[in-house]
Amino acid sequence: MTENADLTATFTELYGTAPEGIWAAPGRVNLIGEYTDFNDGFVMPLALPHTARAAVARRTDGVLRLHSTDVPGGVVSLRVDELTPHSGHGWAAYPAGVVWALREAGHPVTGADIQLTSTVPVGAGLSSSAALEVVTGLALNDLFALGLSAPELAVLGQRAENAFVGVPCGVMDQMASACCTEGHALYLDTRDLTQRQVPFDLAAHGLHLLVVDTRVKHALGDGAYAERRAGCEAGARALGIGTLRDLPYEGLDAALDTLAAAGEDESVVRYVRHVVSDNHRVEQVIALLDAGEVRAAGPVLNAGHVSLRDDLRVSCPELDLVVSSANAAGALGARMTGGGFGGSAIVLVEEAAADTVAKSVSEAFTSAGYAAPGVFPAVPSAGARRVSAA
Repeated sequence: MTENADLTATFTELYGTAPEGIWAAPGRVNLIGEYTDFNDGFVMPLALPHTARAAVARRTDGVLRLHSTDVPGGVVSLRVDELTPHSGHGWAAYPAGVVWALREAGHPVTGADIQLTSTVPVGAGLSSSAALEVVTGLALNDLFALGLSAPELAVLGQRAENAFVGVPCGVMDQMASACCTEGHALYLDTRDLTQRQVPFDLAAHGLHLLVVDTRVKHALGDGAYAERRAGCEAGARALGIGTLRDLPYEGLDAALDTLAAAGEDESVVRYVRHVVSDNHRVEQVIALLDAGEVRAAGPVLNAGHVSLRDDLRVSCPELDLVVSSANAAGALGARMTGGGFGGSAIVLVEEAAADTVAKSVSEAFTSAGYAAPGVFPAVPSAGARRVSAA
């Protein structure tokens, strides 16, 4: 592949020697199950064809050198035995954090030269950071013969983001990047990491799943993820359960009455309602896909967006406009995906109507005075893998 040859050439020019291989890890889009992963709940992501790729060679002198073709600036040079959480390094904190997490877990990573490039849109809620973490972990796992499984690499990537970078994310993004398979959505239980690959052949059903990148990120999102996580934990404590996963959907109304009677903040009540109902929506979508009733998932996506907008309150005008304009143009269903406050939405649509719906969404953005969104089909793709021996 030309892109691998280009990456090899860039690595060789930069570091003076050829890489030992090239690895790729995808971004992801989440079909259903949002803000559930840090509540031990259910999620259903699929990998995108967009990937982070890494050309890597081992070092034995304790030096870690990092460079990205996507970010201005030179090589970031660090010492592996001096890596410290929350020490900055910008984009390089994500791969550096993986090296730190591997060494903290006792794995003998003695340094590396790494050249990175990515086609995963940054800031679009499609897990560009998880792709960087997973591709770094997979390459080092192979080169240093660490023997780690894909789920183990995902957990180490999450630890890098939580403890080293300082983002309190759940494990969904890294598990999707590491474990998804082509033509499937990943049904993941984030409590015990059991997973099932669910066939999701959109083309066979005459369907498209469009990703609409609003190209906006509102500052309101800063700190909002952590605040909602804390609210969910407060709700679980008030209900006397370990996590909101332990509250069955059938008991939701009674639990909400209990929280209200106990004087819990109304935001906590809303967060609990969203998480428990979204876990239920994952189970609904699984049942529909297993039955071959893919179109019937559309209304479930719509319900998920209403919950994210009204109960979790992580949507924004641009995301709401994608959903309303897509549905008005004949989409089967749509919802925001990812952390919210900008980023992307997904739209389930008949293949024959995909261009019409995409055009309607773009026209709605123009009419509202927004910059044009990016629109592309989400093709369920392969997870992390080695793509070249050198």
